[in-house]
Amino acid sequence: MENLPHDFKEFLSLLNSHHVDYLLVGGYAVAVHGYPRYTGDIDIWIAVSRGNAERVVKTLKSFGFDLPGLTEDLFLNPDRMTRMGREPVKIEILNSISGVEFAEAKENAVQIELDGIQIPVISLRDLRRNKQASGRPKDLADLDNLPETD
Repeated sequence: MENLPHDFKEFLSLLNSHHVDYLLVGGYAVAVHGYPRYTGDIDIWIAVSRGNAERVVKTLKSFGFDLPGLTEDLFLNPDRMTRMGREPVKIEILNSISGVEFAEAKENAVQIELDGIQIPVISLRDLRRNKQASGRPKDLADLDNLPETD
């Protein structure tokens, strides 16, 4: 899986340069773990903490997303999601995901290099737990097509 859209590459690079604590989840993580399918977005799960929220805001401003109301508080509420752009280059920043805690998932994460960018990706086990807990039809379809183990 190479050739990420330019905006995704830039955003991931900025997350890394600003030292944001994050994991790649969603459709791109599904592809990393062996089931490539169409996805119109990239899903980034962040650790919820004041320091990380500050780094996320700096990242977004560096990315050119500096709208009124862009504050750290957006990234401190576990029930929030922030969306930018439109498919096929929509970016979603998730403050939480179903079935998995960030600290544990970070410990279990796998590191990949994609288009020259180091990216932490949710582990297959944690991705499967998330898909099961989400229960949406597309998540259950992903679950059916993902390998059982690494």
